[in-house]
Amino acid sequence: MDLGIRGRVAVVAASTSGLGRAVAEALAAEGARVVVAGRRGDLAEEIAAGLPDAVGVQADLTAPDGPRTLVEAARAAYGDPGILVLNGPGPRPGTAAGLETGDLGAAMNSLLLAQQRLVALTLPAMRRDGWGRVLAIGSSGIAEPLPGLVLSNAGRAALAAYLKTLAAEVAADGVTVNLLLPGRIATDRVAALDAARAEREQRPVAEIEAASQAAIPAARYGTPAEFGAAAAFLCGAPASYITGTALRCDGGLVRGL
Repeated sequence: MDLGIRGRVAVVAASTSGLGRAVAEALAAEGARVVVAGRRGDLAEEIAAGLPDAVGVQADLTAPDGPRTLVEAARAAYGDPGILVLNGPGPRPGTAAGLETGDLGAAMNSLLLAQQRLVALTLPAMRRDGWGRVLAIGSSGIAEPLPGLVLSNAGRAALAAYLKTLAAEVAADGVTVNLLLPGRIATDRVAALDAARAEREQRPVAEIEAASQAAIPAARYGTPAEFGAAAAFLCGAPASYITGTALRCDGGLVRGL
């Protein structure tokens, strides 16, 4: 299937590792001109050098000027972005009962405010051009809050509410707004969460992984490439009538529809 995004400018936030990197690679494979972003500029440049048509940009999206730095670098390299992939590092694990206000504020800054700034900087050009894709890398915690991850649950749910509202406002302008929700994908983040749980419960990591996989109908963790492929589709021309949707890429982990 031709996704119709060859030559489109795609900004992928937090794309030097994990799911963000997988999405950047998938978009690049479809011919998009990709802007790889991360706090480590050298790593962003190294990853970009391995893609067909990409640039690496150093950007801390939680800093006040971080989103603008990223978007201006994208414009300088390629022009106005037509694809924006929202992403950010997952907050530390924690319980709702033990939540501290400062931690919640930091999570909201990373998972909601920084993402909204990116949208505000790129959306006008998308609406002007009559074509755009905004896709957020979310979490299955949006559909079913995950135990011990209250900061992620709260921040990503707030982003989902904002994007759902936005989707209805810009659909007639040819701009789609969606979320892609990973379940247990084999990334460093999931490995770190498994290791933390193993330490808390004083159990081997292999035992934790086996129990997690047993709870997934597909009986395995997903691969970053599988997630990237789903993201690329949602950013493509064939997905032009899909908007305001949260699609799960989780092997059936969440049992609700």
